[in-house]
Amino acid sequence: MPVKNRFAELLPEITAWRHEFHEYPELMFDVQRTAGKVAGLLRSFGCDEVVEGIGRTGVVGVIRGKTDRAGRVVGLRADMDALPILEATGLPYASKTPGRMHACGHDGHTAMLLGAARYLCETRNFDGTAVVIFQPAEEGGGGGREMCADGLMVRFGIQEVYGLHNMPGLPVGSFAIREGAMMAAADQFEITVTGKGGHAAKPNDCIDTTLVAAHIVVAMQSIAARNVDPLKPVVVSVCTFRTESEAHNVIPQSVLLRGTVRTMDPAVQDFVQARVIAIAEGTAASFGATADVTYLRGYPVTMNAPENTRYAAAVAQAVSGRVDTDTAPMMWAEDFSFMLNERPGAYIFLGNGDSAMIHHPAYVFDDAAIPFGASWLAGMIEARMAA
Repeated sequence: MPVKNRFAELLPEITAWRHEFHEYPELMFDVQRTAGKVAGLLRSFGCDEVVEGIGRTGVVGVIRGKTDRAGRVVGLRADMDALPILEATGLPYASKTPGRMHACGHDGHTAMLLGAARYLCETRNFDGTAVVIFQPAEEGGGGGREMCADGLMVRFGIQEVYGLHNMPGLPVGSFAIREGAMMAAADQFEITVTGKGGHAAKPNDCIDTTLVAAHIVVAMQSIAARNVDPLKPVVVSVCTFRTESEAHNVIPQSVLLRGTVRTMDPAVQDFVQARVIAIAEGTAASFGATADVTYLRGYPVTMNAPENTRYAAAVAQAVSGRVDTDTAPMMWAEDFSFMLNERPGAYIFLGNGDSAMIHHPAYVFDDAAIPFGASWLAGMIEARMAA
Protein backbone atom coordinates (compact mmCIF):
# COMPACT_ATOMS: atom_id res chain seq x y z
CA MET A 1 0.00 0.00 0.00
CA PRO A 2 2.53 2.67 -1.06
CA VAL A 3 1.56 6.19 -2.17
CA LYS A 4 -1.28 5.63 -4.58
CA ASN A 5 -0.62 6.53 -8.21
CA ARG A 6 -4.05 8.10 -8.44
CA PHE A 7 -3.00 10.83 -6.03
CA ALA A 8 -0.02 11.71 -8.21
CA GLU A 9 -2.50 12.16 -11.07
CA LEU A 10 -4.87 14.18 -8.89
CA LEU A 11 -2.16 16.29 -7.24
CA PRO A 12 -2.62 19.38 -9.46
CA GLU A 13 -6.37 19.36 -8.81
CA ILE A 14 -6.07 18.73 -5.07
CA THR A 15 -3.42 21.45 -4.86
CA ALA A 16 -5.76 23.87 -6.64
CA TRP A 17 -8.47 23.16 -4.06
CA ARG A 18 -5.98 23.77 -1.29
CA HIS A 19 -4.83 27.07 -2.76
CA GLU A 20 -8.42 28.26 -3.13
CA PHE A 21 -9.15 27.43 0.51
CA HIS A 22 -5.97 29.28 1.43
CA GLU A 23 -7.01 32.40 -0.48
CA TYR A 24 -10.35 32.55 1.28
CA PRO A 25 -9.74 31.65 4.94
CA GLU A 26 -12.67 31.59 7.33
CA LEU A 27 -12.76 31.54 11.12
CA MET A 28 -14.40 29.33 13.72
CA PHE A 29 -17.95 28.31 12.73
CA ASP A 30 -18.20 30.98 10.04
CA VAL A 31 -16.92 28.68 7.28
CA GLN A 32 -19.89 28.82 4.90
CA ARG A 33 -17.82 29.35 1.76
CA THR A 34 -15.41 26.54 2.59
CA ALA A 35 -18.17 24.16 3.69
CA GLY A 36 -20.17 24.94 0.55
CA LYS A 37 -17.18 24.16 -1.65
CA VAL A 38 -16.55 20.91 0.24
CA ALA A 39 -20.18 19.80 -0.03
CA GLY A 40 -20.28 20.61 -3.74
CA LEU A 41 -17.14 18.61 -4.44
CA LEU A 42 -18.38 15.63 -2.43
CA ARG A 43 -21.58 15.58 -4.46
CA SER A 44 -19.63 15.82 -7.70
CA PHE A 45 -17.51 12.82 -6.65
CA GLY A 46 -20.65 10.71 -6.26
CA CYS A 47 -20.88 10.38 -2.48
CA ASP A 48 -23.94 8.38 -1.54
CA GLU A 49 -24.98 11.02 0.98
CA VAL A 50 -23.80 14.55 1.75
CA VAL A 51 -25.13 16.27 4.87
CA GLU A 52 -24.44 19.90 5.72
CA GLY A 53 -24.95 21.78 8.97
CA ILE A 54 -23.71 19.10 11.38
CA GLY A 55 -22.33 20.93 14.42
CA ARG A 56 -23.57 24.22 12.89
CA THR A 57 -21.39 24.30 9.76
CA GLY A 58 -19.78 20.86 9.52
CA VAL A 59 -20.10 18.67 6.42
CA VAL A 60 -20.33 14.88 6.32
CA GLY A 61 -20.03 12.64 3.28
CA VAL A 62 -21.03 8.97 3.20
CA ILE A 63 -19.33 6.57 0.76
CA ARG A 64 -20.50 2.97 0.60
CA GLY A 65 -18.11 0.25 -0.47
CA LYS A 66 -18.71 -2.46 -3.03
CA THR A 67 -19.95 -4.72 -0.25
CA ASP A 68 -21.19 -4.33 3.31
CA ARG A 69 -21.08 -7.83 4.70
CA ALA A 70 -19.82 -6.89 8.14
CA GLY A 71 -21.68 -3.60 8.65
CA ARG A 72 -18.44 -1.73 9.33
CA VAL A 73 -18.33 2.10 9.45
CA VAL A 74 -15.07 4.07 9.72
CA GLY A 75 -14.80 7.86 9.98
CA LEU A 76 -12.07 10.18 8.70
CA ARG A 77 -11.90 13.79 9.89
CA ALA A 78 -10.36 17.04 8.62
CA ASP A 79 -10.66 20.57 10.01
CA MET A 80 -11.66 23.56 7.84
CA ASP A 81 -11.12 26.78 9.83
CA ALA A 82 -8.26 29.29 9.72
CA LEU A 83 -6.65 31.64 12.26
CA PRO A 84 -6.86 35.39 12.95
CA ILE A 85 -3.28 36.01 11.77
CA LEU A 86 -1.91 38.50 9.24
CA GLU A 87 -0.20 36.41 6.57
CA ALA A 88 3.47 37.09 5.77
CA THR A 89 4.26 34.40 3.18
CA GLY A 90 4.17 36.48 -0.01
CA LEU A 91 2.60 33.52 -1.81
CA PRO A 92 0.75 34.17 -5.09
CA TYR A 93 -2.30 32.53 -3.49
CA ALA A 94 -1.95 34.30 -0.13
CA SER A 95 -5.02 35.19 1.90
CA LYS A 96 -7.28 37.76 0.30
CA THR A 97 -8.67 38.69 3.71
CA PRO A 98 -6.21 40.73 5.81
CA GLY A 99 -5.93 39.38 9.34
CA ARG A 100 -7.01 35.86 8.43
CA MET A 101 -4.72 33.04 7.40
CA HIS A 102 -4.57 29.28 7.09
CA ALA A 103 -1.55 29.21 9.37
CA CYS A 104 -2.17 25.71 10.70
CA GLY A 105 -2.58 23.78 7.45
CA HIS A 106 -6.29 23.06 7.76
CA ASP A 107 -6.58 23.97 4.09
CA GLY A 108 -4.20 21.07 3.39
CA HIS A 109 -6.08 18.70 5.69
CA THR A 110 -9.38 19.51 3.96
CA ALA A 111 -7.86 19.13 0.49
CA MET A 112 -6.27 15.78 1.35
CA LEU A 113 -9.51 14.36 2.72
CA LEU A 114 -11.34 15.59 -0.37
CA GLY A 115 -8.76 13.79 -2.50
CA ALA A 116 -9.24 10.62 -0.45
CA ALA A 117 -13.01 10.93 -0.80
CA ARG A 118 -12.77 11.23 -4.56
CA TYR A 119 -10.54 8.15 -4.76
CA LEU A 120 -12.85 6.14 -2.50
CA CYS A 121 -15.88 7.13 -4.59
CA GLU A 122 -14.05 5.98 -7.73
CA THR A 123 -12.76 2.67 -6.40
CA ARG A 124 -15.09 1.64 -3.55
CA ASN A 125 -12.64 -1.18 -2.87
CA PHE A 126 -13.75 -1.80 0.70
CA ASP A 127 -16.36 -3.74 2.64
CA GLY A 128 -18.40 -1.25 4.65
CA THR A 129 -19.06 2.48 4.79
CA ALA A 130 -16.59 5.38 4.88
CA VAL A 131 -17.72 8.61 6.55
CA VAL A 132 -15.67 11.72 5.71
CA ILE A 133 -16.02 14.47 8.30
CA PHE A 134 -15.20 18.13 7.63
CA GLN A 135 -15.21 20.03 10.91
CA PRO A 136 -15.43 23.76 11.66
CA ALA A 137 -13.99 25.63 14.62
CA GLU A 138 -11.02 23.54 15.68
CA GLU A 139 -9.11 26.69 16.59
CA GLY A 140 -10.73 27.31 19.95
CA GLY A 141 -14.41 26.91 19.09
CA GLY A 142 -14.84 23.24 19.89
CA GLY A 143 -16.31 22.26 16.55
CA GLY A 144 -15.53 18.61 17.24
CA ARG A 145 -17.57 18.78 20.44
CA GLU A 146 -20.44 20.46 18.57
CA MET A 147 -20.49 17.83 15.81
CA CYS A 148 -20.55 15.04 18.39
CA ALA A 149 -23.30 16.80 20.34
CA ASP A 150 -25.24 17.01 17.08
CA GLY A 151 -25.25 13.21 16.90
CA LEU A 152 -22.35 12.66 14.48
CA MET A 153 -21.30 9.25 15.75
CA VAL A 154 -24.76 7.80 16.29
CA ARG A 155 -26.42 9.30 13.24
CA PHE A 156 -23.82 7.90 10.85
CA GLY A 157 -23.08 4.73 12.83
CA ILE A 158 -19.36 5.49 13.11
CA GLN A 159 -17.46 2.73 14.92
CA GLU A 160 -13.91 4.13 14.83
CA VAL A 161 -12.43 7.43 13.69
CA TYR A 162 -9.07 8.71 12.44
CA GLY A 163 -7.46 12.07 11.71
CA LEU A 164 -4.12 13.64 10.84
CA HIS A 165 -2.26 16.91 11.23
CA ASN A 166 0.75 18.21 9.37
CA MET A 167 3.89 18.74 11.44
CA PRO A 168 6.71 21.14 10.55
CA GLY A 169 10.11 19.70 11.35
CA LEU A 170 9.24 16.19 10.23
CA PRO A 171 10.41 15.25 6.72
CA VAL A 172 7.72 15.39 4.07
CA GLY A 173 6.12 11.97 3.73
CA SER A 174 7.12 10.76 7.18
CA PHE A 175 4.63 10.04 9.97
CA ALA A 176 4.69 10.17 13.77
CA ILE A 177 2.27 8.70 16.29
CA ARG A 178 2.10 7.25 19.80
CA GLU A 179 -0.29 5.17 21.86
CA GLY A 180 -2.15 6.90 24.67
CA ALA A 181 -1.90 10.62 25.35
CA MET A 182 -0.80 12.38 22.15
CA MET A 183 -1.72 15.96 23.02
CA ALA A 184 -2.77 17.76 26.17
CA ALA A 185 -6.01 18.89 27.71
CA ALA A 186 -6.29 22.68 27.44
CA ASP A 187 -8.06 24.69 30.15
CA GLN A 188 -8.44 28.44 30.51
CA PHE A 189 -8.57 30.70 33.53
CA GLU A 190 -9.43 34.32 34.15
CA ILE A 191 -8.59 36.05 37.41
CA THR A 192 -9.85 39.50 38.37
CA VAL A 193 -7.88 40.97 41.24
CA THR A 194 -9.67 43.80 43.07
CA GLY A 195 -8.00 46.05 45.61
CA LYS A 196 -8.10 49.75 46.37
CA GLY A 197 -6.93 52.13 43.69
CA GLY A 198 -5.35 55.46 44.28
CA HIS A 199 -2.39 57.74 43.70
CA ALA A 200 0.92 56.02 43.07
CA ALA A 201 2.64 58.47 45.42
CA LYS A 202 0.46 57.23 48.31
CA PRO A 203 0.67 53.43 48.05
CA ASN A 204 0.05 53.13 51.78
CA ASP A 205 -3.49 54.38 51.20
CA CYS A 206 -4.08 51.72 48.50
CA ILE A 207 -4.23 47.98 48.07
CA ASP A 208 -1.92 47.67 45.09
CA THR A 209 -3.50 45.25 42.63
CA THR A 210 -0.45 45.21 40.35
CA LEU A 211 1.68 43.94 43.24
CA VAL A 212 -0.95 41.38 44.22
CA ALA A 213 -1.34 40.15 40.63
CA ALA A 214 2.44 39.91 40.21
CA HIS A 215 2.66 37.71 43.31
CA ILE A 216 -0.11 35.50 41.91
CA VAL A 217 1.76 35.11 38.60
CA VAL A 218 4.95 34.10 40.39
CA ALA A 219 3.17 31.78 42.80
CA MET A 220 1.45 30.00 39.91
CA GLN A 221 4.84 28.75 38.76
CA SER A 222 5.14 26.70 41.95
CA ILE A 223 2.38 24.40 40.69
CA ALA A 224 4.55 22.76 38.05
CA ALA A 225 7.80 23.28 39.96
CA ARG A 226 6.75 22.07 43.41
CA ASN A 227 3.21 20.63 43.48
CA VAL A 228 3.06 18.10 40.61
CA ASP A 229 5.11 14.94 40.10
CA PRO A 230 7.99 15.98 37.78
CA LEU A 231 7.28 12.93 35.59
CA LYS A 232 3.76 14.19 34.85
CA PRO A 233 3.62 16.97 32.26
CA VAL A 234 1.90 20.22 33.21
CA VAL A 235 2.07 23.78 31.91
CA VAL A 236 0.60 26.80 33.69
CA SER A 237 1.01 29.99 31.68
CA VAL A 238 -0.29 33.46 32.55
CA CYS A 239 -0.55 35.19 29.19
CA THR A 240 -2.48 38.40 29.90
CA PHE A 241 -1.78 41.00 32.58
CA ARG A 242 -4.12 43.95 32.08
CA THR A 243 -4.74 46.93 34.38
CA GLU A 244 -7.68 49.29 34.10
CA SER A 245 -5.35 52.29 33.82
CA GLU A 246 -2.40 53.16 31.58
CA ALA A 247 -1.34 56.14 33.62
CA HIS A 248 2.14 56.16 35.12
CA ASN A 249 0.92 57.49 38.47
CA VAL A 250 -2.28 55.53 39.14
CA ILE A 251 -2.55 52.35 41.17
CA PRO A 252 -5.44 50.56 39.47
CA GLN A 253 -8.53 49.35 41.27
CA SER A 254 -8.39 46.01 39.44
CA VAL A 255 -6.12 43.82 37.33
CA LEU A 256 -7.15 41.07 34.91
CA LEU A 257 -5.03 37.94 34.44
CA ARG A 258 -5.75 35.32 31.77
CA GLY A 259 -3.91 32.11 31.05
CA THR A 260 -3.93 28.45 30.10
CA VAL A 261 -3.30 25.13 31.81
CA ARG A 262 -2.12 22.06 29.86
CA THR A 263 -2.14 18.58 31.37
CA MET A 264 -1.97 14.96 30.21
CA ASP A 265 -3.59 13.29 33.22
CA PRO A 266 -7.19 13.88 34.42
CA ALA A 267 -6.15 13.66 38.09
CA VAL A 268 -3.44 16.28 37.50
CA GLN A 269 -5.98 18.41 35.65
CA ASP A 270 -8.31 18.37 38.68
CA PHE A 271 -5.45 19.12 41.06
CA VAL A 272 -4.10 22.04 39.04
CA GLN A 273 -7.54 23.61 38.77
CA ALA A 274 -7.86 23.54 42.56
CA ARG A 275 -4.37 24.99 43.02
CA VAL A 276 -4.93 27.85 40.55
CA ILE A 277 -8.04 28.89 42.46
CA ALA A 278 -6.45 28.46 45.90
CA ILE A 279 -3.27 30.37 45.00
CA ALA A 280 -5.17 33.27 43.43
CA GLU A 281 -7.67 33.63 46.27
CA GLY A 282 -5.17 33.01 49.05
CA THR A 283 -2.49 35.34 47.68
CA ALA A 284 -5.02 38.12 47.15
CA ALA A 285 -6.43 37.69 50.65
CA SER A 286 -2.97 37.94 52.20
CA PHE A 287 -2.70 41.47 50.79
CA GLY A 288 -6.25 42.47 51.70
CA ALA A 289 -7.45 42.15 48.10
CA THR A 290 -9.86 39.73 46.46
CA ALA A 291 -9.49 37.42 43.46
CA ASP A 292 -12.45 36.28 41.43
CA VAL A 293 -11.46 33.16 39.44
CA THR A 294 -13.24 31.74 36.40
CA TYR A 295 -11.83 28.37 35.33
CA LEU A 296 -13.04 26.75 32.12
CA ARG A 297 -12.33 23.19 31.02
CA GLY A 298 -11.36 23.17 27.34
CA TYR A 299 -10.32 20.42 24.96
CA PRO A 300 -9.67 17.07 26.66
CA VAL A 301 -6.52 14.98 26.22
CA THR A 302 -6.13 13.60 22.70
CA MET A 303 -5.97 9.91 23.57
CA ASN A 304 -5.00 7.36 20.92
CA ALA A 305 -6.44 3.90 21.54
CA PRO A 306 -3.58 1.33 21.50
CA GLU A 307 -5.08 -1.07 18.95
CA ASN A 308 -6.18 1.73 16.60
CA THR A 309 -2.77 3.37 16.90
CA ARG A 310 -1.20 0.16 15.62
CA TYR A 311 -3.61 0.11 12.68
CA ALA A 312 -2.77 3.73 11.84
CA ALA A 313 0.97 3.12 12.11
CA ALA A 314 0.79 0.03 9.89
CA VAL A 315 -0.94 1.98 7.11
CA ALA A 316 1.59 4.82 7.45
CA GLN A 317 4.44 2.31 7.25
CA ALA A 318 2.95 0.87 4.08
CA VAL A 319 2.53 4.35 2.55
CA SER A 320 6.00 5.74 3.21
CA GLY A 321 8.10 3.35 5.28
CA ARG A 322 8.95 6.21 7.65
CA VAL A 323 6.97 6.08 10.89
CA ASP A 324 7.97 7.09 14.41
CA THR A 325 5.65 5.06 16.63
CA ASP A 326 6.88 6.60 19.89
CA THR A 327 6.86 10.30 19.15
CA ALA A 328 6.97 12.56 22.19
CA PRO A 329 3.60 13.84 23.43
CA MET A 330 2.95 17.55 22.91
CA MET A 331 1.32 20.12 25.14
CA TRP A 332 -0.73 21.50 22.27
CA ALA A 333 -4.44 20.67 22.28
CA GLU A 334 -6.72 19.31 19.56
CA ASP A 335 -10.49 19.02 19.58
CA PHE A 336 -10.42 15.77 17.64
CA SER A 337 -10.15 14.59 21.25
CA PHE A 338 -13.94 14.93 21.57
CA MET A 339 -14.39 12.41 18.75
CA LEU A 340 -11.84 10.05 20.30
CA ASN A 341 -13.74 10.27 23.57
CA GLU A 342 -16.82 8.92 21.78
CA ARG A 343 -15.21 6.31 19.55
CA PRO A 344 -11.86 4.49 19.49
CA GLY A 345 -9.40 5.77 16.94
CA ALA A 346 -6.09 7.52 16.46
CA TYR A 347 -4.51 10.79 15.40
CA ILE A 348 -1.25 10.91 13.44
CA PHE A 349 1.25 13.59 12.40
CA LEU A 350 2.33 13.97 8.76
CA GLY A 351 5.68 15.60 7.97
CA ASN A 352 5.57 19.12 6.51
CA GLY A 353 9.31 19.53 6.06
CA ASP A 354 11.44 22.48 7.09
CA SER A 355 8.65 25.05 7.22
CA ALA A 356 7.84 27.73 9.76
CA MET A 357 5.93 26.36 12.72
CA ILE A 358 2.16 26.24 12.63
CA HIS A 359 0.43 29.44 13.87
CA HIS A 360 3.31 31.51 12.48
CA PRO A 361 2.55 34.21 9.85
CA ALA A 362 5.20 32.72 7.53
CA TYR A 363 3.95 29.12 7.81
CA VAL A 364 3.42 27.33 4.46
CA PHE A 365 1.75 23.94 4.00
CA ASP A 366 3.94 21.81 1.71
CA ASP A 367 1.84 20.51 -1.19
CA ALA A 368 4.34 17.67 -1.68
CA ALA A 369 2.80 16.11 1.45
CA ILE A 370 -0.61 15.75 -0.20
CA PRO A 371 -0.12 12.33 -1.87
CA PHE A 372 1.17 10.86 1.41
CA GLY A 373 -1.67 12.22 3.52
CA ALA A 374 -4.38 11.33 1.00
CA SER A 375 -2.91 7.82 0.60
CA TRP A 376 -2.93 7.32 4.38
CA LEU A 377 -6.53 8.50 4.70
CA ALA A 378 -7.78 6.29 1.88
CA GLY A 379 -5.54 3.47 3.08
CA MET A 380 -7.17 3.53 6.52
CA ILE A 381 -10.53 2.80 4.93
CA GLU A 382 -9.18 0.01 2.74
CA ALA A 383 -7.18 -1.55 5.58
CA ARG A 384 -9.89 -1.36 8.25
CA MET A 385 -12.61 -2.57 5.89
CA ALA A 386 -10.71 -4.84 3.50
CA ALA A 387 -12.95 -6.14 0.73
